[in-house]
Amino acid sequence: MMLGMRRLRSILLIYTITSLIGSSFAKDLPYIAVGNAHTKKTVIAYAPIVLSESSNLLSQSVQTITQTVVRDLDFMDLFRFLGSSAFIEDSKKTGITMDSFKFSDWSSIGAELLIKSAFSNVSDNTFSYETYLYDLTGGKQILAKKYISTYEDLKTVGHSFANDLVKALTGLPGIFLTKIAMSCDLTHKKEIYIMDFDGSNVKQITQHGSIAFAPAWSPSGTKIAYSLFKKHKNNVKNIDLYEYDFQTSTIRMLSNRKGINSGAAYSPDGKKIALTMSFTGNPEIFALDPANTTVTRLTSSFGVDVDPSWSPDGKSMAFVSSRTGMPMVFNMQADGSKVQRLTYAGRYNATPNWSPQNNKIVFAGWIDQTFDIFIMNPDGTTIERLSKNQGNNEDPYFSPDGNFVIFSSNRTGQQNIYVMNIDGTFVKRLTYGLGNCVTPKWSNPPNVTLGLAHE
Repeated sequence: MMLGMRRLRSILLIYTITSLIGSSFAKDLPYIAVGNAHTKKTVIAYAPIVLSESSNLLSQSVQTITQTVVRDLDFMDLFRFLGSSAFIEDSKKTGITMDSFKFSDWSSIGAELLIKSAFSNVSDNTFSYETYLYDLTGGKQILAKKYISTYEDLKTVGHSFANDLVKALTGLPGIFLTKIAMSCDLTHKKEIYIMDFDGSNVKQITQHGSIAFAPAWSPSGTKIAYSLFKKHKNNVKNIDLYEYDFQTSTIRMLSNRKGINSGAAYSPDGKKIALTMSFTGNPEIFALDPANTTVTRLTSSFGVDVDPSWSPDGKSMAFVSSRTGMPMVFNMQADGSKVQRLTYAGRYNATPNWSPQNNKIVFAGWIDQTFDIFIMNPDGTTIERLSKNQGNNEDPYFSPDGNFVIFSSNRTGQQNIYVMNIDGTFVKRLTYGLGNCVTPKWSNPPNVTLGLAHE
């Protein structure tokens, strides 16, 4: 596991006090539907955090948590925070539990959701953060959590609460502890880098001094497969497949078969890696078993077959093929059967990727002399264009909640990584000063049992 996740497992303890209180609320989930255009943001009031004592340490700590939660939820483009100047409640006379304050003090100023919380010191290096989320319109409690952790992990607690809040409201996992992998040429060579979901905390993973590209996360987030230009015997160049293990900080060879070993995509269960290989002569898609590096051929055509992408249920695989002339998006069963062409427009389609909800495929398409991002139904119907008149836009990939698409674009000159809503709005640049960055891939939320227990 990545260093941050190792610390998360060993340090952060989360105790569930109450979760999703009220059966009537649970029936109405999701409270907020993601993956849709939002004309109106949900208004949240974040009440001042109640301190168990007055100290600079506690004051600075709650400021860190508050800023982390607000920044995370602002990233979602689903929420609007009410300014504290609008608050009318006397926080010195009220508490954080449901029976200790008036809902009308908050609903009357336009808030729809309310966060109430308390922060206390547990020991020299440990704190407790107890927090509640209320639906002011429905007059009920949505979520209650207590987080106990060390002061070194204040931001982790903030991210964890933001994740829990999003899960409670949307029914989907929060993205605030996820990572993005990419290939950048900051060192004048292409290496694999990772960063947090919002572009912060950038780290260089490889140091090959060559061309490392096309990273792919394992479902657990503990490994990244990627391709690398290498020189074999007699100075023959080859594209080999490697795997970086975050738990051991080691790299191992997965395939150095002659020719291309590229475009890796882990299956949802992590037991197979689909990729393009050309050791048989023509670039075809194979399934590689990472445990023993054996391969099974999935495609057989006169064209070039590349860019495999598994459906979330692991039953299907989208890919690009030139078997009918121009490269277009196709779909097939996971065993290579029942091949179906999905796209017919444009001169060149590339890098399809399935939505985690299994209801959309995003891809890049050459049209109007540029590459742009498109989205369609899994059967190829209802194609929508998400980018236009902003340079070349390529390598689209869904966030694990299906609410965003990351992609590479040269709209400012260099290729950088951007993120947008799946309707093409709310575009944000994520990379700065890393040279040209391409092929971004989003990790799943960390699947870690964080000392979960009932209090």
